Amino acid sequence: MPYSFEPGMMYRMPTHFGPAMGPRQGPDGRKFDCLDGPKTTSVAVSFLTDPDQLAEMLPPGFELGNSPVVTVQASYMKEIGWLAGRGYNTLGVTFPAVYRGEIDEVAGPLLTVLWENLADPIITGREELGFSKIYCELPEPEITPTEARCRAGWLGFQFMDMSVAQLELAADAPAPTSGKVDGMLHYKYLPRTGEWGTPDACYPVMTPADPGNRRVLERWTGTGTVEWRRAAWEDLPTMYPIVNAFADLEVREYVAASMVKTVGGKDLSDQRALR
Repeated sequence: MPYSFEPGMMYRMPTHFGPAMGPRQGPDGRKFDCLDGPKTTSVAVSFLTDPDQLAEMLPPGFELGNSPVVTVQASYMKEIGWLAGRGYNTLGVTFPAVYRGEIDEVAGPLLTVLWENLADPIITGREELGFSKIYCELPEPEITPTEARCRAGWLGFQFMDMSVAQLELAADAPAPTSGKVDGMLHYKYLPRTGEWGTPDACYPVMTPADPGNRRVLERWTGTGTVEWRRAAWEDLPTMYPIVNAFADLEVREYVAASMVKTVGGKDLSDQRALR
């Protein structure tokens, strides 16, 4: 007898073995409180660029936010509950945007891409949340008392090098923000099988700004730089247009750089579609 889907349970392919385990559904359907994990070190560099270049990356219904500032952030997470204590690393690129829909009008950083070095969070984040996640190699950062350095690559081709030098421990004041932030903005797109160019899903989504159980332990500031290495198709067959778009961005001025250690977070169950 063919199986049936249990109401209220989360599934993803392959569905033949029952409800799926992941960040928002553990064994027996239990949730993860994200209180004592993950333990995260994040390194970020922000720079002012040409607004016309950023406008070309905006999906339908979006416009540029209050300033054309790009932020590149690498995060290194350990002791993740839904991975039974394991961890993974991410690299994201954002810039301020505003979405104006029929109902919602929200502002925040638009996540253009999020590289991760593990398949499980890529699959769950793309299908369930609508994050623009893809894979790359993200080795652990090199951290000294005065500098943090991060790299990203794919099958031996290193395409990003970021560093924050002259690190100084910051006061307990929160990190500065730029304008109104309702949450992080995304654009979910899934193609319809056999009808190429036609989406099964195509709409904006948002991660509300509520940090959940995330707590800042320490924060450093410094001077940062980020370098993208232009790639040919032979170097990065599926992602060279992404890397080259960032390599081509004008860097008018570096405006911020930091390293932050945090603990805790949320399972992103509050992710919602925008209308």
